Amino acid sequence: MKLGAFSISLSVKDLQKSKDFYEKLGFTEIGGAMEQNYLIMKNGDHIIGLFQAMFDGNMLTFNPGWDQNANTLESFDDVRVIQKHLKENGIELQKEADETTSGPEHIYLKDPDGNMILIDQHR
Repeated sequence: MKLGAFSISLSVKDLQKSKDFYEKLGFTEIGGAMEQNYLIMKNGDHIIGLFQAMFDGNMLTFNPGWDQNANTLESFDDVRVIQKHLKENGIELQKEADETTSGPEHIYLKDPDGNMILIDQHR
């Protein structure tokens, strides 16, 4: 199963303060927009998403169809295929993808300790 690009999505109180902090750690902005209350930042192969007032708590994020540089992959496992595999293996989903559709979609699940995982397909 190919989950795609990996990042940590952080729920932040002040997007500008968080941006400034992570820039001091060597991260640079590669996506998002301040006026949309989120930024995607990268340092080497490490990606973090900073999200202000968009969700509660932090989560692991996977993006099927993208590599670590947000380049489109020719071959990838659609989020609906991933969902089917997870459900067949007894994984409970908090939000399921509509299997009658194609293209962008996402699912949410929790690990055994309650950590949120987002699998977010953009294409």
